[in-house]
Amino acid sequence: MGNGDFSKEWTGEGNEDERGCEFSDDAGSFKTPPSALSESQVRMARLIRTIEGEIVPRLVLSRREAKPVEMVRVRQARGPDGADVAELVRLLLHHDVSVASAYVDTVRQRGASLEMICLDLLAPAARELGNRWEEDECDFMQVTVGLCRLHQLLRELSPEFSVDESERTGNRRILLATCPGDQHTFGIALVAQFLRRAGWDVWHEFLASSAEILDVCGQHWFSVVGLSVATETRIDVLKETIRAIRRASRNRGVGIMVGGPILIDKPELAALVGADATAVDGQQAVTRAEQIFTSLGAAH
Repeated sequence: MGNGDFSKEWTGEGNEDERGCEFSDDAGSFKTPPSALSESQVRMARLIRTIEGEIVPRLVLSRREAKPVEMVRVRQARGPDGADVAELVRLLLHHDVSVASAYVDTVRQRGASLEMICLDLLAPAARELGNRWEEDECDFMQVTVGLCRLHQLLRELSPEFSVDESERTGNRRILLATCPGDQHTFGIALVAQFLRRAGWDVWHEFLASSAEILDVCGQHWFSVVGLSVATETRIDVLKETIRAIRRASRNRGVGIMVGGPILIDKPELAALVGADATAVDGQQAVTRAEQIFTSLGAAH
């Protein structure tokens, strides 16, 4: 059905059904010949027209003029949007981190939660920095400086993610690392903060090679290992690393969770590399880690 036919079919111009009801040309509602209406139906039709034409518009107008306090609060407590992300990226690239930090504080003063700041502001800013590098809008040094400042912002928020040691439960210990050869570390640093807040004992280190990851897994007990991969070119490396972790791990039932930009677009790659789950952000990572912990009996 082309665009020219859509409006005609929606309003029903020129059509008539078998009961003698035809469609009106203005509102897409049907009208019945007056002779076929009872007196009560006529009164009802008039009432409907009065409600639609007079009462509802007045209610809408009065609601706009009243501006209830609770509605104003909802508007003020909005989360970060695309304009906020663009401004933060600009500040990260051209100003000291203190300026970017002050801007984050401004967004929080609008009522944005810690989760909103991390998931809807910091994470998209990191992705935008990566995009600008890939599109040659920024050079390597600019992006590196921007990401360093972004890490500083995350460290400033870290105390708000911390929990009392007494709240940590059982063997909920997770190792987080990037896929060997990857340099994108901000995303997994963000995931670490969410897991800590959920009571997990998080080991988050920059392990540059498979050998280093295997050494840590062999020396320490983890219920879950989380790996981040940035590009599809590292998928084979990730797959082999996961196999090696399962062989070397002190926990023979260790769960494997994977994440990263490529897995957001292609979540099916998680099964291909032999992982138990994937997550698109820090909040989902907590849920997936808990599911792995429960399903694999990692507490035993």
